[in-house]
Amino acid sequence: MDRLDAIFSPETIAVIGASNQKGKVGHDIFANILSGGYTGTLYPVNPKAKSILSVKCYAGIGNIPDPIDLAMIILPPKAALETVKESIAKGVKGIVIVSAGFKEVGGEGARIEKEIKALCAAAKVRLVGPNCLGVINPSPKVSLNASFSSRMPAAGNVSFISQSGALCTAVLDYAADKGFGFSKFISIGNKADVDELDLLRYYHKDPDTDVVMIYMEELNRTAEEFITEVRQMTSGTHPTHVIAIKSGSSDAGARAAASHTGALAGSDALYDAIFNMSGILRCATVNQLFDYAQAFAANKYPTGDRIAIITNAGGPGIIATDMSEQSGLRLAKFSDETIRELKKYLPSTANFHNPVDVIGDAARDRYENTLATVLSDRGVDAALIILTPQSMTDAIGTAEAIVRIAQNTIKPIVCAFMGVVDVSDGVKLLQKHRVPVYQFPESAARSLGALRQGMKWLFRKILPQFELTYDTKRAHDIIKESLAAGKTVLGELDGSELLRCYGFKTLPMALANNKAEACDLAEKIGYPVAMKIASPDILHKTDAGGVRVGIEDQTEIESGFDAIMEKARAFNPDAKIEGVLIQKMAPKGKEVILGLSRDPVFGHAVMFGLGGIFVEVYKDVVFRLSPMGRNVARRMVRSIKGYPILKGLRGEKPADIETLEKLIVSLKAMADQHPMIKELDINPLFVHEEGQGATVADIIIRLETEEG
Repeated sequence: MDRLDAIFSPETIAVIGASNQKGKVGHDIFANILSGGYTGTLYPVNPKAKSILSVKCYAGIGNIPDPIDLAMIILPPKAALETVKESIAKGVKGIVIVSAGFKEVGGEGARIEKEIKALCAAAKVRLVGPNCLGVINPSPKVSLNASFSSRMPAAGNVSFISQSGALCTAVLDYAADKGFGFSKFISIGNKADVDELDLLRYYHKDPDTDVVMIYMEELNRTAEEFITEVRQMTSGTHPTHVIAIKSGSSDAGARAAASHTGALAGSDALYDAIFNMSGILRCATVNQLFDYAQAFAANKYPTGDRIAIITNAGGPGIIATDMSEQSGLRLAKFSDETIRELKKYLPSTANFHNPVDVIGDAARDRYENTLATVLSDRGVDAALIILTPQSMTDAIGTAEAIVRIAQNTIKPIVCAFMGVVDVSDGVKLLQKHRVPVYQFPESAARSLGALRQGMKWLFRKILPQFELTYDTKRAHDIIKESLAAGKTVLGELDGSELLRCYGFKTLPMALANNKAEACDLAEKIGYPVAMKIASPDILHKTDAGGVRVGIEDQTEIESGFDAIMEKARAFNPDAKIEGVLIQKMAPKGKEVILGLSRDPVFGHAVMFGLGGIFVEVYKDVVFRLSPMGRNVARRMVRSIKGYPILKGLRGEKPADIETLEKLIVSLKAMADQHPMIKELDINPLFVHEEGQGATVADIIIRLETEEG
């Protein structure tokens, strides 16, 4: 038996702080449990009342003669602390603290919350809250509405987790309007104990939950723990589909970062990485959250990306086509047999190709025959039906036909019944039979795209891990020597040696203190060479005019040396200048950026994207966290918009993508083994043709003496 059963399916509940005064939380929660038809036994607790809503009241939880599974506490912090002690002594299995005034206000409230958390942990009692809406289980076996929302939602196969109680009430209202049902519904507030991961574990084992919706403000787990566990839940033969919306998508602190990677690694980019690596589908709006959940709740998934669109109006069909393509889908090409069959049912003015226009006067039979025909085409993986209300439109009849066909096909069907009043009966019928229905075709197409995305995650390719070895000891010594010398910024000389310990190929280079040295070094290294300012105070050399490339002879070296020094001094008169780096020019290749940035909560994130001077303009970059391996690196490379450039455009040979994947894995290994690396940029890394490897052209590494 799971300990969270005491929260979701208690046989006995004590409401401590129950009240006879309408409008008070203690009254409303007790009234909601009572009027919701709770199948267990309910006990109000209030020393000042004889009864609450005609139910005998007890002075304290210890006075209740029977065992109690769940204590609902609606009391201020000090009183809540004493009640938690009494509840634990009584032997409760779960506690929900609805009241506020704890960690969210700081001070004594935060201290009391910490004490309550410790007491519950020691007693192995699961705690939800404080500062939460409560818990709802609409299953007829339980029928529990232990919340201050008066609405008991319909039973369904979608469970909901929210950090915000206020959002919950709005979501329940919205769900009622949409005929949307829930399996379990919970607000977790301050997350003193029970959090998203606990609930995902519980929901994954719950036979009544197929889909989970999450509203998340912040994650208080390590990224590695969350990703590793959730990835198992969203994969395999019995996956739980998880859809999330994350609030707070800006991070002003990133602007102060020195490296490109640091500047781009805002918290939102890291949450993107966490969701992506966990198999969680991220939404931008609450509307989208419901749209996607409705599609997944139908439990039908496209095996490919080819869809058929059926419409009784041309314009909406075009909109659906555009949004389908933007959502990673494509229009199916019908077989000759399908077109011949369509011509039997449709008027000559109809369009028999995809999208099929059944014409404005289409009644039920025309929709029914067309849908059955296109779904029987082997080249069709899913169908999108658009109905616009016209005087002869039979919305309820068409809905009945769609439901009948949906019950006899494994292919997903989504509908857009446009309008409100004229189509409402048809919409309700579709909702009742769990056929996803939307007000506009864009939402329907996007939701089909989300279903396809979910299937691609389930059937993703998993390759054996790379076998890579590193010179960890030498790398440790380089970092130790640098920090001992007071160096927290590694230039290309030290940085390149560190990267070589992890399998990176770097260019021959040496530091020149004057023009004569620069000329000698260029001769030894061999023309053409690059010249770069070497200064721990000038990190972005190009910005300072401190880079010259393609130098072919001594004259260019001499003039270049003077120009670089002059511009560097003008850029930052106080900069400590170590000299000019003379470096062999890198062989031709595609420019990418690799980076590391250490987040105080989630640890090191690896960044990959198209490189060069425009990296912060295009921002075509992705981040990933631990656990990092070959498959994460592989999907990471393929997820940027510029991936076709690496694959080879217009007859160009493909770049060495496998080497790039190995270097991404190696970079994360370097961060894991040397946590004092705060930020790192390799920009650009030249990726050569397939089989030719990759070469580091420029690098910045920032260290911190503290590892946290």
